[in-house]
Amino acid sequence: MSLFALFVIAIGLAMDALAVSVSGGLNLGKHHLGKSLKMAVFFGFFQAMMPVIGYYAAIGFKSYIEQVDHWIAFGLLLFIGLKMIWEAFHEIPEDQKTDHFKIRTLLLLSIATSIDALAVGISFALLDIHLLTAVLMIGITTFILSFLGVLIGCRVGCHFSRWADIVGGVILIGIGLHILIEHTVL
Repeated sequence: MSLFALFVIAIGLAMDALAVSVSGGLNLGKHHLGKSLKMAVFFGFFQAMMPVIGYYAAIGFKSYIEQVDHWIAFGLLLFIGLKMIWEAFHEIPEDQKTDHFKIRTLLLLSIATSIDALAVGISFALLDIHLLTAVLMIGITTFILSFLGVLIGCRVGCHFSRWADIVGGVILIGIGLHILIEHTVL
């Protein structure tokens, strides 16, 4: 597989993480370098490691993951998205609002957005792919796009405050629905 083809795969895998990063930036308000880097590291790491897991688990694990991966991703994104929308219409103390940058939330979001990378790793095992090159390209691409996504969200979010929660929640639910439809209908 060519480097260009790997790059296209990396971009495709990073799109969910990019959208979630924009959602996180919407709620951040003003740019915070540390939080942007934190989200980018989490998303880049998980996007890079899931293909490795898929690659090595390809033989006996493939049929199980393909049957439920989209439901897991949908459930996680739906839960977080609905919570954000609910918070937009209720007076919630700031310390109890959904914080995209808390470790627990980042773990859930990272897993939800990288499950498709697990399936890609399974396909890598069946093709002539240099795994290290693919993993580095996927991880770095996701890191960069996630970092930029937070920046974009921050720029837009400071102008919309309350609506940022609604838009962010709708984005997460939309990503979950897209994943679900892509795996069940298409």
